[in-house]
Amino acid sequence: MRATLFLGTLLSAAFAVSAVAAPADDPVLGQVKQIQTRWETIKFTVPEGDKQTDQMTALGAEADSLAAKYPDRVEVLIWDGIVTSERASLVNPISALSLASRARDTLEKAYKLNPTVLDAGAPTSLGVLYYRVPGFPVAFGDKAKARSLLEQATKTAPDGLDAWYFYGDFLMTQGEFAKAREAFIHALAIPVRADRALWDENRRLVITEKLEQIKAKH
Repeated sequence: MRATLFLGTLLSAAFAVSAVAAPADDPVLGQVKQIQTRWETIKFTVPEGDKQTDQMTALGAEADSLAAKYPDRVEVLIWDGIVTSERASLVNPISALSLASRARDTLEKAYKLNPTVLDAGAPTSLGVLYYRVPGFPVAFGDKAKARSLLEQATKTAPDGLDAWYFYGDFLMTQGEFAKAREAFIHALAIPVRADRALWDENRRLVITEKLEQIKAKH
C-alpha cells in the first residue's frame, strides 16, 4: 500500500540528483555510482508492487551500510537520503514517517557538510521532504522551509534538472502556476544528460505532463 503521507514517489526523490562521477582513484564514489544506477533501474523499470519495494529495501540496506562506513562523505549521505526517501513512498504510513524522518536527518547532515554537492542535491532533496510530508502535529512538513531550500537549490545549480523540476512541482502545489510554468520551461531547456538517459527521459516526460496540466487549467 502506498503511504498516504506522500504525494507520489519522492526522489526523486526523488528525487534523483546530478550524476556521480566515479574516478578510478575514488572507490567510494564508484560505490555511490552503483547505488545511483540501481536506484534508477528499480524506480523506472520495475513495476510498482512487492518486487519494487523489496528491491528498494535491499538497496536501502546497502546505502545505509555505506553511510555508516563513510559518515562524512556528502555524496554517500545524499544518496542514502534519496533511497531512504524512496522507501518511505513505498510502505505503510507509520513506517513511511519513520523513514522520512531518517531521510531528513541524513540529508540535513549532508546539507551542513556541503549544500552544493551533486547539483545542490541536499537542499533539493530536503525541500521535497518538507513540502510532501504533512506538517505539525502529524509530521515535520514545512512549506516555508521547502520554498527556501528549493529556491537555494535553483540558485546554486542553475543547470540542475531536479532542482528546477521539484521547485516547479512545489509551486504547482501552492497554486503558483505561472511561476511553476517558468520553472518547468527552464528545466526543459537544460542540456540532456546522456550519461543518465533513463532518469533524464523520465524526468522530462513528467515535466511535459505537468506543463500540459497547467495549460489545461489556465
